[in-house]
Parts: sequence; C-alpha cells; structure tokens
Amino acid sequence: MTLFGYAIQDLYLWVLIIAAILTVVVLLFGDLLDGIFESIPFLHPVLILSFFIFFSAIGYVLEWFMNWSSLVILIISSILSIIFVTLLHLFVLVPIRSAEQSWGYSEEALIGSVGTTIVSIPVDGYGEVIVQWKSGVISKPAVSYDNEAISQNERVLIIEIKDGVFYVSPYESLD
Repeated sequence: MTLFGYAIQDLYLWVLIIAAILTVVVLLFGDLLDGIFESIPFLHPVLILSFFIFFSAIGYVLEWFMNWSSLVILIISSILSIIFVTLLHLFVLVPIRSAEQSWGYSEEALIGSVGTTIVSIPVDGYGEVIVQWKSGVISKPAVSYDNEAISQNERVLIIEIKDGVFYVSPYESLD
C-alpha cells in the first residue's frame, strides 16, 4: 500500500527515525519541557515519542513479515502502542516521579544535628565541622554561636546556618 506516494513501510521507518532523533533531543533538553507538560501527565513528550516509536516499529515489522492488510496492521500497531505506553507510564514514569528527588540535603534539615569539629573554632574566627548524614559526610565552615573557642574533635550542636556557615555551640548530652 502507498500513502502520499510512498510505501507505507517507508513511512513507518521514517516515523521511527524521526521519533528516535526527537527522543535524543528530549533527553538532552528534557528539563525545559518538564515544566510545560507537568500539568498534563499523559501528554508528556516521553510518552508521545514512545507511542510513535512503538507504533512505527510494530507497524514496520508487521508490514515486513506479515501479509496482512495495511489497515489491520495500522490498527494492531496502534492498540499495542497504547498498551505499551500505558505500561511505560504506570510502571516506569510514575514511580520515577514519585521517588526521592535527591539524596542530598537541605540546610534547614541540618539544624539541630550534632557534628564534630575537625578544625578548632577560635573566638571571632572560623573552624570546620563535619556532620554524618544519610547521604554521607558533610563538611562546612563553622563559627561559634556564643563567640567562644571550641577545640578540635569536640562534639557540637548546629544552631543555625547562614550563607553556608554553621553556627554551633558545644554539645552537652544529657547522659
């Protein structure tokens, strides 16, 4: 069968190639498109391009190997593509979106944590404190909250954080 003067098999192949190229572009610039399509999850570029990739690949293979009518192949490839894209959405994209965005930390989450000075903190000066966190060890510059000297290897409590600098006080456990 021909469509627009081209064999239907050639059209399937061209749609597959173009969709694959656009998929690479979406992978490179996907963050720009996420904000645009965030309110309509079923119109996400990944799902649209996946539909065209599945549709054209199934259509191309069926046209090549089966001796069926092109209309039957078009319907079968459309139905299978919708099923595959729905499965992709439900079992890949939705879990990825609902997963933790980062293993990092926010500075607000560190307030109230206990750390250890690795560089002593002089009066009116800077030292350095490390904090054991879920994602690893965090090391930041620190100053004394009460403007007192804090020696090396002393446990400290993070009181506040300003401009990436810990304001700490010596930690006194209740034990």
